[in-house]
Amino acid sequence: MSHTSTTLAENTPPISSSFQEVLGWVHGIRGNNHVQFLQFRTNGKIIQVVIEKEKLGEETFKFLKTIPQETSLRILGYHSENPKAPGGKELVLESFDIIGASGNYPITPKEHGPDFLHNHRHLWLRSKRQIAILKVRSELSFAIREFFRNEEYTLIDTPILTGSVGESAGTLFSTEYFDLGQAYLAQTGQLYLETAAFSHSKVYCFGPTFRAEKSKTRRHLTEFWMLEAETAFLNNEENISFQDRFIRTLVETVAKRCLPELQILERDVDSLFASVRTFFPKINYSEAISILQSKGETIEWGEDINAEREAILTEHFKSALFIKNYPRAIKAFYMKQNPEDLRTVLCADLIVPDVGEIIGGSEREESYDKIVERIKEENLPIESYDWYLDLRKFGSVPHSGFGMGQERILAWICGLPHVRECIPFPRMIYRLHP
Repeated sequence: MSHTSTTLAENTPPISSSFQEVLGWVHGIRGNNHVQFLQFRTNGKIIQVVIEKEKLGEETFKFLKTIPQETSLRILGYHSENPKAPGGKELVLESFDIIGASGNYPITPKEHGPDFLHNHRHLWLRSKRQIAILKVRSELSFAIREFFRNEEYTLIDTPILTGSVGESAGTLFSTEYFDLGQAYLAQTGQLYLETAAFSHSKVYCFGPTFRAEKSKTRRHLTEFWMLEAETAFLNNEENISFQDRFIRTLVETVAKRCLPELQILERDVDSLFASVRTFFPKINYSEAISILQSKGETIEWGEDINAEREAILTEHFKSALFIKNYPRAIKAFYMKQNPEDLRTVLCADLIVPDVGEIIGGSEREESYDKIVERIKEENLPIESYDWYLDLRKFGSVPHSGFGMGQERILAWICGLPHVRECIPFPRMIYRLHP
């Protein structure tokens, strides 16, 4: 048996039907002078490998006892039942080969600060906690697509480079686009998604979006993934009910499928299931302002509700909740004016405990004249929206939609304090590396 790196083709013995071959990395090792327990990472899971001195001999046992973390191995062994091992089974080692050596691995079991860990994010992703988070993220991505497929929505891939502003011109990343002037990294796929709703009725997109917000809060990233949906012939109240069903289905589905990962993250799964068991409460913006004022907050009607005040409201209701019909002046130009209160628009934000807003949605303005008026009020170049305005000329219909940040709902599901852990390589105003 060789203790040096070898190619599998050169040093691969025949595999008995009773043996299993496993390829992976040394995650850690512990034990005594007779038995060592190797924590072995393979396929995003950590299995226990039993190393017996009596079986392997003094020299091999001594070598394996000190094998460096992150050494990659090919191991052969047979499964044995052990209720104390991860998954109730362990692999008893028969033989091994080194594929890739390792040494002086920088991320040790001691405490490391967030700056150090993010500087080594490419290696930190190998940690048990990060493996669990990205497993949940993967399942979340699948469950989102699964839900919309079951609801007979059509996936539309919207452009990343655009000449139109979707939210606020002050939060755009811009670049020169050949001889055509300025182009922007998309803040949202919504405007393009609306065009597809007029052909497919029910559509969604799911991909990266970019916000040049100079924010250092625990719930902001400059690059994140967003789910957006648009539905023709759907009003605001129906849109809110759809979002409610979507979120509760999504959370329950992902939590059920990711129980081992949520246990690693020490998430209180019972409370998570309880939080989506019933419909979320709905209140108007004006009611939210009154509640905040009653709790001593110096906030006036017309102001936006920040993260701290969202936390007060979720604590008040002991639940996630929808806040409806915000002031028109602080919302996007495409939101439909509320006919019962012209100061407001027909919209809703879903805010959840410990995270805040995870969804923003609204009924869209279908009137050509009103949407032109709002574009002018926002000082946006109306010529950039000629194609979007065509939707209001040729068969306009009531329609609604919403956007959900994947990292924020992942933070809620996993019980994480910061969205920077919810994406493999976070992009923040002070971080572009690795």
